[in-house]
Amino acid sequence: MFGSARGLRIPRSYFSTTSAVRTTSVTLKALGLDSYNLGVYNGVWGGNGDVIESVNPATGEVIGAVQQSSGSDLDQTLNQATKAAKVWRQVSAPKRGEIVRQMRNALFEKIEPLGKLVALEMGKILPEGIGEVQEYIDIADYAVGLSRMLNGKVIPSERSGHMMMEVWNPLGVVGVISAFNFPVAVYGWNSAVSMVCGNAVVWKGAKSTSLTSVAITKILAEVLERNGLPGAICSLATGGADIGQGIAKDKRVNLVSFTGSTNIGRSVALTVQERFGKCLLELGGNNAIIVHNDADIDLAVRSILFAAVGTAGQRCTTTRRLFLHEEIHDTFIERLQKAYGQIKIGNPLESGILCGPLHTKTAVDAFEQGVSDVKAQGGKILYGGNALRNLPGNFVEPTITSISHDAPVVHREIFAPILHTIKYSNIEEAVEWNNEVGQGLSSSLFTTSPERMFNWIGPSGSDCGIVNVNIPTNGAEIGGAFGGEKETGGGRESGSTSWQQYMRRQTCTINYSGMLPLAQGIKFE
Repeated sequence: MFGSARGLRIPRSYFSTTSAVRTTSVTLKALGLDSYNLGVYNGVWGGNGDVIESVNPATGEVIGAVQQSSGSDLDQTLNQATKAAKVWRQVSAPKRGEIVRQMRNALFEKIEPLGKLVALEMGKILPEGIGEVQEYIDIADYAVGLSRMLNGKVIPSERSGHMMMEVWNPLGVVGVISAFNFPVAVYGWNSAVSMVCGNAVVWKGAKSTSLTSVAITKILAEVLERNGLPGAICSLATGGADIGQGIAKDKRVNLVSFTGSTNIGRSVALTVQERFGKCLLELGGNNAIIVHNDADIDLAVRSILFAAVGTAGQRCTTTRRLFLHEEIHDTFIERLQKAYGQIKIGNPLESGILCGPLHTKTAVDAFEQGVSDVKAQGGKILYGGNALRNLPGNFVEPTITSISHDAPVVHREIFAPILHTIKYSNIEEAVEWNNEVGQGLSSSLFTTSPERMFNWIGPSGSDCGIVNVNIPTNGAEIGGAFGGEKETGGGRESGSTSWQQYMRRQTCTINYSGMLPLAQGIKFE
């Protein structure tokens, strides 16, 4: 080992590329991938768009290439998905669940190479890469059970001899546009639930993680083909913004599920709304943890370390703001700095590494701009603050700042491991500061007071979609609805009643009386 001036530890074996090349080759082969791959699937594989190279963010080396979708490829794929949706909706929901169960098993068989591919292509440390594939497996389990519980309700009719009920039917085609930071799980949340609801899915993953999109689709396609079902039920159209825009504009796509930045999400929402389509938005997060003076400090330090540094700060649920009560502030900062000093940065595939690279060099530039803005806006760098440009790859130091709660840089989501710390005097002040940013995804309060806990989750507490107590802002469970308010978009994925977004609700009335009593006693003869 050797360390930087700030004690960050980077293994020497990181600089050996021979083993990395070997790992890449073995991983691609295990997933049926080559150095060149087709990136369009609609029952058959194809692609006439640009060839995009996937780059390992830890080394800068090319992993493989994918032929992206063209506009005509997307048109053909949407045609095939529309046809497949008509077949799929006639399959009973429990049988659809059985197909998803088989997909779950097929994913589980490939969990290790899929996790390695996520580490190689996105940059997550290996446990996180494998954990992300496990999320898809878990939501598939959830969806299998859900396939027998897509329940409507019977509603009392005010007219004698009439029955009124609520019925849920498939939408048709669901377009999923997912982001680079969760190249497996976000698609899994959408596709598993959407499929048991009876929809075909057209997926456009991030262009920079196209290999992962192809690998997942190959696994799903094999299951569909083995069961004599149209492969276009799980269609793929890799590509850039033009393909995403094409999905948003097209009336054949009944629901567009978009995960990404608030700015692009706003554009997608306007495009979909213009044609009166449905939209599910999972956008930015600027998540805060409040640590009160009665909190379990050990628990809070461990939680914040994971929430702020995990995935190198590239989760939508990453903790970016930390509010510390004035009585514990100084002691807590000292403990946190010491914990940061134990973080190992380096090759995501190496055991013991806690912080891998940022996904792109553009993200490194954004990190450096964020650090510069902190200094320009009256803040201080308490730990880190440097891009490690002497290393191959896109590495930065996990960073702690001290700054005012209302500094513009604090209100901006920077997709990097920058944690802003802010001192507060009373809990009401901290809650107000938590709520003052535009985003409203995740939040957490550390306290041992039941009164403060229940106020925090109540109408005058956090305004976020995810509200936690004594756990970090990341690591949401699939059983609950995942999503946020305000500029986070208002969409909900995963558990609870999120499945209803993938279906159309119908209120049905059946007259079995032979009479025609009108509502409110009106007579029309």
